[in-house]
Amino acid sequence: CCCRMALLCAVFLPAFLLCSGWSSPALDKVWEEWTIKQGKDYKNQTEITFRREVWEKNLQLVSTHNQEASAGKHSFTLELNHLADMTADEVNEKLSGLEKEELDQFRNDTFKETSGIQMPLSVDWREKGLVSPVQNQGMCGSCWAFSSLGALEGQMSRRTGVLIPLSPQNLVDCSTSDGNHGCRGGYITKSYNYIIRNRGVDSESFYPYEHQNGKCRYSVKGKAGYCLNFRILPRGVEKTLQEVVATVGPVAVAVNAMLPSFHLYRGGERYQPSLACDPILTSQISGDPRYSKQ
Repeated sequence: CCCRMALLCAVFLPAFLLCSGWSSPALDKVWEEWTIKQGKDYKNQTEITFRREVWEKNLQLVSTHNQEASAGKHSFTLELNHLADMTADEVNEKLSGLEKEELDQFRNDTFKETSGIQMPLSVDWREKGLVSPVQNQGMCGSCWAFSSLGALEGQMSRRTGVLIPLSPQNLVDCSTSDGNHGCRGGYITKSYNYIIRNRGVDSESFYPYEHQNGKCRYSVKGKAGYCLNFRILPRGVEKTLQEVVATVGPVAVAVNAMLPSFHLYRGGERYQPSLACDPILTSQISGDPRYSKQ
């Protein structure tokens, strides 16, 4: 999610406003400004009341977390973005587009580590022009498409010297026969299978994102990327991930994105060791273009 908002004062409201009970009149102006900023339009008073209650709970969460971050307890901050009026369950249901899949069928394509390589202390492919701007997937579970193409964009840029954003909408609309489900979710592997079978994928400028399922309109005239093969990293082996990011480029990864601290993320290094990277809990796909050793 890429939304950034100017109404950051809301996360630093005095504690007495946050402890005075939900739907506090003292927050009316902040709530009104936030709904205007985010373009919210609720259908009736019942929904307004419910969304306001959820928003205030998230306001409490954001304020407490950011105060603790200021005290050095967290390495990242939160904000009241466009998801702040939704419960964690709602966000996960609508936006968690990662489909679980059995990877044994791809075992022969697993990446093999190279022994003896000295890894750099930090790598950031954004600085080398291999990462396109972050986009907002909207209310469409298409993270799988963005992540798949983000890694491919990096490889195309390394090969050609030019970074061309590719079309997630192309994958959303056209890869259902390969096993993806548009805005209802998809797979990284099946995205690459589609691109290989189709012998290409269009650019974002030729086939722009629409935040919803649509009719397949792929055209070779808009082709800007292709894929000949792909490799899968062994699950949970950070050393291998480090090597690939350092020597190959940005990687498509699955993460545990089921908590509000992910939905309301603003910036910083998100590090929460108490959250096990259980493959059962992975719900969102993103790109990994960098790492650093602290």
